[in-house]
Amino acid sequence: MKSSIFCVLMVLSGFVYSKNPEKSGDRDFPKEQRFKVMTYNIHHCNPPSAGDKIDVEAIAKVINAEKPDFVALQEVDVNTERSGKGKNQAQQLAQLTGMRFYFSKAIDHGGGDYGVAVLSKFPIVDSVRYDLPIHPELKEENRTVAAVTVILPNKKKIIFASTHLGLKEPNRLLQAETLMKHLGKTKLPLILAGDFNAVPESQVIGYFDQYFTRTCTECKPTIPVETPNKTIDFIMYLKGKRLKGSDTKVIDEKYASDHLPVTAEFTLD
Repeated sequence: MKSSIFCVLMVLSGFVYSKNPEKSGDRDFPKEQRFKVMTYNIHHCNPPSAGDKIDVEAIAKVINAEKPDFVALQEVDVNTERSGKGKNQAQQLAQLTGMRFYFSKAIDHGGGDYGVAVLSKFPIVDSVRYDLPIHPELKEENRTVAAVTVILPNKKKIIFASTHLGLKEPNRLLQAETLMKHLGKTKLPLILAGDFNAVPESQVIGYFDQYFTRTCTECKPTIPVETPNKTIDFIMYLKGKRLKGSDTKVIDEKYASDHLPVTAEFTLD
């Protein structure tokens, strides 16, 4: 009798005891978490065949069709003259896909900002941006990386980052080294995705291969969208962090951008 009264009191007080540590209330948190990642250079939402038209909805349609949990975006406009003053493409895409967003500026452009962004279906608990340098004698567009820390449904944290590296190989190598300096020592699982402007046989991809595992080793071409012949868009994950990526796909979508989007499936133990 005393035991029954004790149980009733504990329930009324809001405390429920469970012998299963994987449960909280009525919800189960799986030990193995599965999720999907996309990387997409969106060409500031300007379909190459459509003149100066800005078509954010076309990019959102591609994302929604694939249903990723994370998206690394490159060539994103915020408040620029060409894409609309007061328009934040990262925010617009987040609203159209039901995701959260974080934007990192690389350069000034047309009275606004231009850079990279991330979208996440899961809560973002931290975010950080880093400038990626160029050699003074090899002038070109400045670059950046956007990284967010998120909490997955199984309550584990991971870092997801988007970047767009330079056009010149010495600059790309310097940027890769800088990126590793900032993010390489994390204790959390880390996924890096983006437009690396480098083919698999290049020095910079060889450098990343020392620390990351690419989701594909014989990756299909991602540019140009008509008869693609060059692979420069990748998804990779830091070695030794309980992550595993597989089932990489290059999506055959020729209208929305000048790059083909790439997706991969992940599991985290």
